[in-house]
Amino acid sequence: MTIDGRIDPAEWQGAQHITDFRKVQPLNGTPGSLPTEAWVLSTPQGLAVAVRSVQPPGVPRTHQRIRRDETAQLDRVNLMVDFDGDGRTGYNFMVTLSDDINDAVITGETQFNTDWDGHWQHAVSEDAQGWSVEMLIPWYIAPMRAGRDGTRTVGLYLDRVVGSTGERMAWPVASFSRPRFLSDFAQVALPAYSQPLLAVTPYVVGTRDQVNGKSRFDGGADIFWKPNGQTQLTATINPDFGQVESDDLVVNFGAEETFFTDKRPFFTENQGIFDFSLLLDNTQLIYTRRVGGLADDGRGSGDVTGAVKLNGSVGATQYGVLAAEESGDAGRTFGALRLNHDFGTQSLGLLATHVDRPFLDRNADVLGFDHRWKPNDKLTVTSNVVGSRIDQRGHAANGTGATTVVEYEMDERWTQQWLGMHFDDRLDLNDFGYQPRNSFNYAHWEVRRRYANLPEDSRYASHQWRFRAIGIDNDHGLRLERQFRMVRDSQLRDGGSETWQLNLNSPAYDDLLTRGHGALRIPGRHSLSWERSSPRKGDWAWKSEVELVGSDRVGSRRVGYEAMFEPTYFFSDALSAFGGVTYQWQPDWLIWQRDNLIGSFDSHSILLDAGVNWNISNRQELRVKLQALGLDARLLQAYRVGSDRRAVAASDPVDDFSVRNLGFQIRYRYELAPLSDLYVVYGRGGYALDPRYSEADSQFGRSFSLRDSEQLLVKLAYRFEI
Repeated sequence: MTIDGRIDPAEWQGAQHITDFRKVQPLNGTPGSLPTEAWVLSTPQGLAVAVRSVQPPGVPRTHQRIRRDETAQLDRVNLMVDFDGDGRTGYNFMVTLSDDINDAVITGETQFNTDWDGHWQHAVSEDAQGWSVEMLIPWYIAPMRAGRDGTRTVGLYLDRVVGSTGERMAWPVASFSRPRFLSDFAQVALPAYSQPLLAVTPYVVGTRDQVNGKSRFDGGADIFWKPNGQTQLTATINPDFGQVESDDLVVNFGAEETFFTDKRPFFTENQGIFDFSLLLDNTQLIYTRRVGGLADDGRGSGDVTGAVKLNGSVGATQYGVLAAEESGDAGRTFGALRLNHDFGTQSLGLLATHVDRPFLDRNADVLGFDHRWKPNDKLTVTSNVVGSRIDQRGHAANGTGATTVVEYEMDERWTQQWLGMHFDDRLDLNDFGYQPRNSFNYAHWEVRRRYANLPEDSRYASHQWRFRAIGIDNDHGLRLERQFRMVRDSQLRDGGSETWQLNLNSPAYDDLLTRGHGALRIPGRHSLSWERSSPRKGDWAWKSEVELVGSDRVGSRRVGYEAMFEPTYFFSDALSAFGGVTYQWQPDWLIWQRDNLIGSFDSHSILLDAGVNWNISNRQELRVKLQALGLDARLLQAYRVGSDRRAVAASDPVDDFSVRNLGFQIRYRYELAPLSDLYVVYGRGGYALDPRYSEADSQFGRSFSLRDSEQLLVKLAYRFEI
C-alpha cells in the first residue's frame, strides 16, 4: 500500500467500509451535514485508515498551516485507537487538510496529552468535491496485547471536523465531553500482526552562553527496541535536556508549586501506562520533570546519566518499569513499577515509586492502587488509594490518601458526578510526583445538562451547563472552601467557543498563606469570568478573556479584574503573527512575608504574549516567541494573623515591590527525517524583583533590557531504524 492520499479501490479491497458518521459536536447523533466515509484495513505494515470528506465548493475550506501538535479550528480528521480495546489508553492521530498533524496519548477516558510524538505515515489529496486522507499506523507505535487466534480486537473512533462551522461528525457516536469516551470506542476485530523495531537516535548539542562567555558540547542517544508487540524497551544515555521548548512566564508568590508539562522524548514515549492521577488538578504519582529538575544542592539542574523504561503485557496484565539515575554527590535515583490487570467490567492497578536522595539523607516510597468499575453503560466508578513513607535522617513519616469519583450518565442530556478525596497531613508525593498540598478533604456534587438541538437560526450550536457544589476542609476540620459554581460551555456555529463561569464562595480559611504559621480567615470571594475564541475569518482570528474577582482581604467590597485580548493576523496560510495583552488589577492582594506576617497590596500587571509562526515548508518552521511582564505592588497595610485567625493590623515594616520578567526565543527547526531534526535556538530571559514601587508600565518597558540568561543552542538528532 502506498500512502499518497489517493484512495485507490484496489489498495483498499477487503477493508471495513464505514459510512455512518453522525454529529457529536453538537452532540445530537443526527447524520452529518456532509457525506463522510472511511476504510479500515489491518496490514503487516500497520493499521491503515482512509477517510473521504465530501466538501463541495460552496463550503469554505481552511488551508491554514499549523506546527505539530498545535490546535486550531481547521478542516481535519482524527483517528483514535485503543490497541488493547480495554478503555485505558488510546492514541490520537490527527491530519489537517494541509497535511499537518497532531498526535496525543489519551488516558483517564478524556485526557489528551500532546507531549508524545509518534512515527506514522500520512498524506492528503484534494479535488473540487472534497479531500481525502490516508494514514498508516505501524504496529510498533505502542505496546499492545497479543492477538488471539490470529485476531486483535481494538477500540476505534473516527471523526471529521468542518473548520468553517466547527461541526464534528464521528463513528461511533462518542464524545470527550461525556464521562466516558475511550470506553465508547467501537470494538473492531482485525487480523493480528506484529512488527519488531530497533531505533537509535543519537544527538549532539552545542550551547554558547553569551552571558558567561562559555561554550558547551555534549552528546548522547535514545534507544527504542520492540522485539514483539507485547514488549517495548526505551533507554536514554546522557539525555539531552537542552531547552528547545520554552515554558511560559509564571510569577508565583503562592504556596503551591507551578506545574509544567514535559516534552522530553524519553519521558513521553509509552508513558501512558504510568498515568496515576489523583483526579484533582495535576496531582499525580509520577511527575517526570522531577528527573533532571533542580538539584538537591541547589546548584542548577540535576545531571541525568541515563534512564530506562520497559513496557509490556502478559495476557490481560500490563506492566511498566522506569528507572533513572543522576550523577554527582547531589544525584538522585528514581524507580517506578506499574501493574494493571483488566477483569472486563473492572480493572485493578498498582504503582510503586522509590526515590533515593543521598544528599538530603532522604528516601521516599509511595504505593498506590487504582480501581475502575463499569457495572453498566451509564455508571462509572473510579477509585484509588495511596500511601507514602518518607525516611529522612532516621525519622520516618507515613501518609495516606484516597479518591473516589462516581459518574452517572442518566440520559443523553443529563449527567451527575460525585467526587470525594482525602489527603492526610503527612501524605507527601513530591519526591517523584506532583502534589500541590496535603491535609485536604474535598467533596463535590455536579449536575450537567446538554442542549444540542438548538434552533438553526441560533448563533450557538450547543450549550452544556454545569452546576457544582464544593466543600473543602483540611485534615483538622478547618473550612477551606464552600463554593457554588455555575458554568456554561458553548459552541458557536462559526466554529468558535464561549465559556461563562460564576463562582460564589462563602467565608473560609487559608491555611497555606503563612506557610504553617497560622490559618487566616478570608471573606467570601465571588468571581465571574468570560472566555471567547473566534477562529480565522479572512486574515484574522482572536481570543479574549475577562474576569471579575473579589479581593483576598475584603472580598466583594473591592473587586479586581483581569482582561486579555489576543488577535492573530495571517499574512498567508503559512505565516502568522499574534500579540496578546493581559492587564490585571488585584486590590488587597495578600502576600506572605515571614512567620505570620503578611502584606496587603494593590497591584497592577501587564503581560505581553506575542510571536510569529512561519511554516516555511513541510520540513521547515520558524517560531518567534516573546513574553514580557511588568508588575507593581503598593503596600496598603501589614497584618499579622491573630489568635482568632483574623488579620490584625501590624506596624512591622513591609516594602512595596515591583517585578519585571522576560522570555524571548527564536527557534528554527528542519526535519531531516521522521523524528530526526536540526534545531537552532536563540533564547534570552531574565527576572528582577525590586524592593520598591515602580509602576507596572515602567517595569514592563524595562523588562526588555533583562539579560540574566542568553544562549545560542544548536542540536542535531537523527533516528536510525535497524
